[in-house]
Amino acid sequence: MLEITDAKQEALKNESKGIFSSLSENNHEQVLFCHDPETGLKAIIAIHNTVLGPALGGTRMWNYKSEEEALRDVLRLSRGMSYKASISGLNLGGGKAVIIGDSKKDKTEAMFRKFGRFIKNLNGKYITAEDVGTTTRDMTYVRMETTHVTGLPQSMGGGGDPSPVTAYGVFLGMKASVKERFGSDSLSGKRILVQGVGNVGEALVKLLKNENAKVFISDINETQIMKVSDEFGAEVVNLNEIYDFDMDIYAPCALGATLNSDTIPRLKCAIVAGSANNQLEDENIHGQMIMDRGILYAPDFLINAGGLINAYSEYQGYNHARAMQDTEKIYQYTIDIFKKSAREGVTTASAAKKIAEQRISTIANVKSTF
Repeated sequence: MLEITDAKQEALKNESKGIFSSLSENNHEQVLFCHDPETGLKAIIAIHNTVLGPALGGTRMWNYKSEEEALRDVLRLSRGMSYKASISGLNLGGGKAVIIGDSKKDKTEAMFRKFGRFIKNLNGKYITAEDVGTTTRDMTYVRMETTHVTGLPQSMGGGGDPSPVTAYGVFLGMKASVKERFGSDSLSGKRILVQGVGNVGEALVKLLKNENAKVFISDINETQIMKVSDEFGAEVVNLNEIYDFDMDIYAPCALGATLNSDTIPRLKCAIVAGSANNQLEDENIHGQMIMDRGILYAPDFLINAGGLINAYSEYQGYNHARAMQDTEKIYQYTIDIFKKSAREGVTTASAAKKIAEQRISTIANVKSTF
């Protein structure tokens, strides 16, 4: 018989309190821990808010340092999805999933099919899609077990890789930022550093080069960065030099929290506008710090919403033209956020969050959660 000491009981109690404190801090509705020893699946699905509709958000596969780090990430990401859907006018809630593992070595068909079974058991409350470390092929495996999945190949009636649509939204948010700061939305001649040239970053580089911007790139993946540099003529910047680089626009397109107390004082740019989620390590402290430095910040969950808009179109019955048309609204939404920020004397991140939360609160008076 397993003996649980008083000390162990207290430790378990504190651990439990910590998890529930994390959930209640941002009013998460549900968190599902998925474990299957046979396939090696260790995943967490976080559902933040479903007032506006079912929670739609991608599945990220990452080799997290700890399970606690994975939990923190999925909680922040899922909350961001609620804001992203709300501010974009979509009838969706916010959710996200993470799979703990190396996406280059640990993937199997069985793992993703088992993951699909867990999603199926949520009865439509959560709809998944691809994200960092997952692909349309992975989503086809999930689809074998549940219909609650987007990001499927076009051959299956899906929208395919959403990265170009995400990049287009970031591009438009960037143009709106330049309009606000410089009076014209032309990116021609602007010095833009894209940090992270994965699927979204690479698509963004293409759009920027077509606009005659001066594009600089940085990434930890040497093979990918040389590919993008050779194809588009973008100049490579060393990872250690990013935050001291002289640029007009810093575009973080990798993982989050690159805007923090160490990096913000070093930034030499007029605008921050990129596709990464949760760019501000602390949205209150670092949102204010960015503002105090006179740097214009385009809220990430607003301008990177193109991928979600594309997934929502797929969820309704995919129409690429409609997805692009809806993504184009990001330009005006970004302008509106800047005006609200200036009018109320608050950070752009705070202004965007207020609008998102207000819509959720208003609709909560009409109906309950999904």
